[in-house]
Amino acid sequence: MAEEKKPTQVADDMVVTIEYTLTVDGEILDSSEEEGPLEYLQGHGNVIPGLEKALAGVKVGESKKVIVAPADGYGEVEEDAFMDVPMSEFPEGVPLEVGIELEVTDKDGDIMLVRIAEVGEESVKLDTNHPLMGKTLHFEVKVLDVRLAEAVELEHGHVHMEGHEH
Repeated sequence: MAEEKKPTQVADDMVVTIEYTLTVDGEILDSSEEEGPLEYLQGHGNVIPGLEKALAGVKVGESKKVIVAPADGYGEVEEDAFMDVPMSEFPEGVPLEVGIELEVTDKDGDIMLVRIAEVGEESVKLDTNHPLMGKTLHFEVKVLDVRLAEAVELEHGHVHMEGHEH
């Protein structure tokens, strides 16, 4: 019986293990150093499109610097994602300062993370855009391993970690 050849580079339908550091505006925002390497299923939208596209064909052991424009990352800032909320709707003690993040409940009862964009005389402008929308993302990535995805992973469209039931 012939032994199946282990894949050596990133391709669709493979589970890819990477180490990475994400820098935005000169500040490190995320890194696999704390949580350990990231595993994802290539070609299934598990990571942002610009990163996924840039990693296609990268060999195991290789490192790559990837710059992802907003359109291939979290998208451009959406102007209709801002909303004015009267001051009277904020509970006492909530710090009303630009940049503060708040959890709010939308009309469907879902919790959303918003940021204060502007504080006016009678209202506060909240920004519901993802914090990385409109930002250029700088990744330093090293491909540690690739393997063929299992049938159940392909069916579900994501990696199954050992010991996790789905």
